[in-house]
Amino acid sequence: MSLALAALSHAPSFGNVDPGGTIFAEINEALAEVRSFVEDFAPDVTVIFGPDHFNGVLYSMMPPFAIGAQAVGVGDYGTGEGTLPVDSETARELHALTIAQGIDIARSERLEVDHGVMQPLEFLYGSGFTNPFVPVFVNAIGKPLTPMARIRLMGEALGRAAQQLDKRVLLVASGGLSHNPPIPEYDGSPEPVQQRLVSYSPSKEDRAAREGKIIEGIQAIADGLRSSAPLNEEWDQKLMKVFRSGALTDVDGWDNDQFIAEGGSAAHEMRSWIAAYSALSTAGDYSMVVDRYWPVKTWGAGFGITAAIPRNA
Repeated sequence: MSLALAALSHAPSFGNVDPGGTIFAEINEALAEVRSFVEDFAPDVTVIFGPDHFNGVLYSMMPPFAIGAQAVGVGDYGTGEGTLPVDSETARELHALTIAQGIDIARSERLEVDHGVMQPLEFLYGSGFTNPFVPVFVNAIGKPLTPMARIRLMGEALGRAAQQLDKRVLLVASGGLSHNPPIPEYDGSPEPVQQRLVSYSPSKEDRAAREGKIIEGIQAIADGLRSSAPLNEEWDQKLMKVFRSGALTDVDGWDNDQFIAEGGSAAHEMRSWIAAYSALSTAGDYSMVVDRYWPVKTWGAGFGITAAIPRNA
């Protein structure tokens, strides 16, 4: 058994909107550090905890979390599309070992994943990667959300399951820190919006048009032509302190609504980080190998990149 962790923010603006100054170069430098860390670790399989943005997982079935034994990329924001190199045998074994611990995690034989899963994997392994992986969907925007403590417990159960494999397992977390994009809610929305949240299946042209408008909006914010809700650097640092310290039970009492009030509409993407760090914690105390954070005001988002490994490794 051997575990390691890489936690990476994702952003539609990455590579599309210049954040200004030296930030983009610094982010790419940190990504290179994590890639080197992963190459040295040489994982047999990568388990990635990631959210979806109502692109692949919809209200037709909205589990709190799910393991993908087979998966396809939806191809948003230039990420990979079609059948993905999922390690199906390991995914099914992890699912069985996790659910045996009393965690009611779903299993999908056709999990659709968007840039929330694909962008960090492509940061690490490049476009068109063939590295075997297991996607773990973590619901971050489909209300109602499961209590925060359940995310920690799910992560710990999956970490113990991973330790029963005779493999070197890289745990990857995907998600932004504070950011506040417009996110539709099913309850109370007009019927067309509700239908979209149940059965969204756009043509390539429709998807490209929608993404173009989103990028234009972010560019307008970067150019000072449009305002956006400010990111919350203090809240971001509060979370980063939890991950650095390993005091992950601190999250148990965090209220879901307060999480959004402080971190913004998409702040619950940090559930993926909480799950991944909880999984790593089952191997004992850990040390941070890469620890970087930027309050990227031009993107309206906190952006973090970290890597960690058990101290006894």
